[in-house]
Amino acid sequence: MAYEVLMPQLGLTMEEGTVSQWIKHEGDAVKAGDVVVEITTDKLTNEITSEQDGVLLKIVAQEGEDVPVKGLLAYIGQPGEQVGGTAPAAAAASAAPS
Repeated sequence: MAYEVLMPQLGLTMEEGTVSQWIKHEGDAVKAGDVVVEITTDKLTNEITSEQDGVLLKIVAQEGEDVPVKGLLAYIGQPGEQVGGTAPAAAAASAAPS
């Protein structure tokens, strides 16, 4: 199952961070401890590392985008693994009775 890379809370008052640069790109192999992305807050820039081995399957937050704490940045998993998208949620919503 794919691992979600989430925006960490890098300070007590941090509410969001800005994706400044993706170090790894979709399809790149990632090992636990590898720097995946740089996040900028109002005070400094932090390197975010992977917590597991795998492949960077999908980047959700683009460079320059502000993401709230605990917001989804990317997915890391096994090669070929299918990960999040809006299709399942949209299908569930359209299947709900109105």
